[in-house]
Amino acid sequence: MASENQTGVAAFFLLGLSEDSELQPFLFGLFLTMYLVTVLGNLLIILAISSDSHLHTPMYFFLSNLSFTDICFSTTTVPKMLVNIQTQSKSISYTGCLTQVCFVLMFAGVEHFLLAAMAYDRYVAICHPLRYTVIMNSHLCGLLILLSLFISLVDALLHSLMVLHLSFCADLEIPHFFCELDQVIKLACSNTLINDILVYLITSVLGSVPLLGIIFSYIKIVSSILSMPSAGGMYKAFSTCGSHLSVVFLCYGTVFGVYISSAVTHSSKNLAVASVMYAVVPPMMNPFIYSLRNRDMKGALQKLFWRISSFS
Repeated sequence: MASENQTGVAAFFLLGLSEDSELQPFLFGLFLTMYLVTVLGNLLIILAISSDSHLHTPMYFFLSNLSFTDICFSTTTVPKMLVNIQTQSKSISYTGCLTQVCFVLMFAGVEHFLLAAMAYDRYVAICHPLRYTVIMNSHLCGLLILLSLFISLVDALLHSLMVLHLSFCADLEIPHFFCELDQVIKLACSNTLINDILVYLITSVLGSVPLLGIIFSYIKIVSSILSMPSAGGMYKAFSTCGSHLSVVFLCYGTVFGVYISSAVTHSSKNLAVASVMYAVVPPMMNPFIYSLRNRDMKGALQKLFWRISSFS
């Protein structure tokens, strides 16, 4: 095949997790189930929070936005994979691939900033309880959401526009089930130095800022909790952070796991499986973590189910 520039590329090819035809029905059923659980679980979280006035607080405001982001993140990647498996096609259009890259970067960035905002909310609630309602007012919460979205959108658009300037050769196969920025850049046959520098620079900054914010918040939280005189107060304070900490460990643990696996293995299949761990599993698990570990969420979900059953 002759070398083509970006204007001549009709489509990329997503190799997915396996080329075994006998395994495709199983993969289709597995990912369809995971996607439906993700959408339904996060949708229930949003409905439970919006329908219960007791949960109209900054913490649950951020949680509902996190659930919406998880739905959008999964919808960006999984449905295309399901369509490709069902139609026995591996192709994704050039425009579709760049669009997927843009939305994956945007929603991943928003999720990390939301986790940092939730950590700050817990810091204010535990370390400055008397000033909590003053500090965590609706204007600040709305500003944090808009700022997270703006920064993530600018980051996603910048990377996507930089990819537009790349030329691609004959090999257009992506060893993943979705268009990942790093894998798309590797397919380019033009100079990718600027793209690589941007990826490492912006990823380092935007990845470390939310993480450092979370770490700083919890250092302050732990210090404040340990200074509490009663064991009951310490347990209550720790319990309000348990769900958020679990989500943080799941999110960042899977991301670090993918980077470690990419450093120690060159197997494209292993990398594709590892990418599932951060692209599909965390959005699916977040509703379970918050509904199982949070008494207020359990109560809100029970009220929601009771209202649904009363209408039927």
